[in-house]
Amino acid sequence: MIKEVIVVEGKSDTVAIKRAVEADTIETGGSAIPERVIDRIRRAQKTRGVIIFTDPDYQGERIRKIISQAVPGCKHAFIRKADSQGKRNLGVEYASPEAIRKALAEVRTEAEAPKEQITIEDMIDAGLIGGAQAKERRILLGEKLGIGYANAKQLHKRLLMLQITLEEFAEALAWVEAQEERK
Repeated sequence: MIKEVIVVEGKSDTVAIKRAVEADTIETGGSAIPERVIDRIRRAQKTRGVIIFTDPDYQGERIRKIISQAVPGCKHAFIRKADSQGKRNLGVEYASPEAIRKALAEVRTEAEAPKEQITIEDMIDAGLIGGAQAKERRILLGEKLGIGYANAKQLHKRLLMLQITLEEFAEALAWVEAQEERK
């Protein structure tokens, strides 16, 4: 049984989570999250802790941001797009139990007063901003760190919020470069 309550978008996501692990969930019901749902998430955060586990798409990221701002100190689970591909959409509901367990095993905790360890300049030097391969490198980096894909600005915020260390960043970057050499 997972101690924290997992916040998902809908009923299908709850079904997928329960196929993979024993856990309680709170469903947001989409991106227009009612205040009563935010209150339930706040209560769960105080008593058991919360893991935000949304789809790897625009709406999922929007929901993650809304909850993070309203309920500080949440944990985050990210699922790879490749592991959540349905026939027409992306979603936690399409992920295998193994992919869900992997994402939950790599949960990251939000820092309440984050200290910048990786600067925008570091990201430029790493080829994550402003190059022909920058997007592909961000995809691979997010995959290796288990934090999902983000554009450059969001990636910087996520690295800060989740307190990714310079060492973790360097190791993930070395892995990205090794992947590129294989191509």
